[in-house]
Amino acid sequence: MMSALSAPHSHPPSIPDTRQHRSPQHPSQPVVVPSGEAVSADAASPQVAARPPPVPKATRPRPTIRSTKAALSITPEAVLRLRALLNAPTPQLIRIGVRNKGCAGLSYNLEYVDKPGKFDEVVEQDGARVLIDSKALFSIIGSEMDWKEDALSSKFVFNNPNIKDACGCGESFTVA
Repeated sequence: MMSALSAPHSHPPSIPDTRQHRSPQHPSQPVVVPSGEAVSADAASPQVAARPPPVPKATRPRPTIRSTKAALSITPEAVLRLRALLNAPTPQLIRIGVRNKGCAGLSYNLEYVDKPGKFDEVVEQDGARVLIDSKALFSIIGSEMDWKEDALSSKFVFNNPNIKDACGCGESFTVA
């Protein structure tokens, strides 16, 4: 009587045979399927179907983001002063930024630059150009830039509706 260990290897009918089949003409080589694109007319040669064409990409144009209102409005007095700076022998632009300074937290920082930075917001009004530093944009947006001259000083003044608190001297502010 034969035991289960000495029985020849056979698979039950419900489990498919997954062993690699060899070609009867070439018992040592597996069947090779070429990766060519064309289908041969010769029935004896291996046949390969062409790949489907790639799915076309959507040709929707990219939307351009345009603000409907300038990030900063400039008064006529400030426009005259900015034009004078641009028409000087060495034309310079003003970049407006904010710094952590003062008792309320932030302070305006104005600096002269020759050209806009990569992420600067350019505000043009009546022929005057002002740059806003990208880090200061949310603190300055909606503000009005003015030029004030009195007996002791001449300076740019900002009327910012976003200010929630300011120090007594007016040098620093807090934006909520």
